[in-house]
Amino acid sequence: MGYKFNFADADRLFCNIFDKYDIYAPKKFPKQGRYSDTDIIKYAKINSINEIEFHIKSDYSAKEVLNPINETLFYFIENEFRESSAPKKPILLFARPCDINAIEIQSKIFEENGEFSDIYFTRIKNNLKFVLMDCNGGDDTCFCVSMNSNFTDNWAIAIKQLENEYLLSIKDSEFTSDFENCEQTDFSPEFVQQNTLSVNIKEIPNKEVLNKLKEHPFWLEYDKRCISCGSCTVSCPTCTCFTTRDIIYSENPKVGERKRVYASCQIEGFDQMAGQKEIRNKASERMRYKVLHKYHDYKERFKTKHMCVGCGRCIHRCPEAISIVSTLEKMNNAIDEILNKDIQE
Repeated sequence: MGYKFNFADADRLFCNIFDKYDIYAPKKFPKQGRYSDTDIIKYAKINSINEIEFHIKSDYSAKEVLNPINETLFYFIENEFRESSAPKKPILLFARPCDINAIEIQSKIFEENGEFSDIYFTRIKNNLKFVLMDCNGGDDTCFCVSMNSNFTDNWAIAIKQLENEYLLSIKDSEFTSDFENCEQTDFSPEFVQQNTLSVNIKEIPNKEVLNKLKEHPFWLEYDKRCISCGSCTVSCPTCTCFTTRDIIYSENPKVGERKRVYASCQIEGFDQMAGQKEIRNKASERMRYKVLHKYHDYKERFKTKHMCVGCGRCIHRCPEAISIVSTLEKMNNAIDEILNKDIQE
């Protein structure tokens, strides 16, 4: 069943939902962008439906709602500790299909990656419902169709913003009563069928080809181009790397809190071991690690689709204009070169 209502009625209709849920959505923050007098769009808690930015892709992803940049895990006093509190309300999260698919990918990493499940991620995800935002195909950095992340059926409500009104479709009966007095209309969410960008990712057939690909010289160009700033991984909706820090409250080192803080495999020193040894101490090696993890290792481990959802944020945020699509094309060419050489030999 579909409904429609105008902007002025939106908050009144969502009033009951605001009472029951904390609502997060992409929101514009004026004059807080990377450059002077530019805006930034990121996920934040909203107090009005009309605060939501529906038409421009957010600079940062929805993962920050479930996996915050800076999150307290527990507090400690001497030999005792107390786990941080879970959110008091369930969460209603406005997101596009690519971001919903990205959170499902994060779920595999936090909840299915070995023997233990990450309780901090799970306690939020288990109290989370999605509002599917209509997507018009994104911008010139999107390639979600190529990554099969342009569709999802994981939503409770679907919404589309028009010039003067909203269209709504409800799949979760919990929310039906909030909109039953609205004018009915035929509305079902539509999904992007074509992006400006597309990519075809070649499969790496065996470990021998993988090892040769790791040594291919095309990676070396990133020693000159990549500045190892980590912008790509911070904005990526599927990256999950973090470190932990202890915050000490006073001169007593046994009183404080432990925090989980975003980290990046692209930052120098991320993989530093005892004795100050680094496994990947060049930008090219870090880039190779990231790309092969996104487009080979994850799929091999979980026997599913690739880790990337094609949102294009890494392209948009990179200060050196490095395109992951161009990188994948170079990797495809390198794989072809290796396979052809093996045939000739």
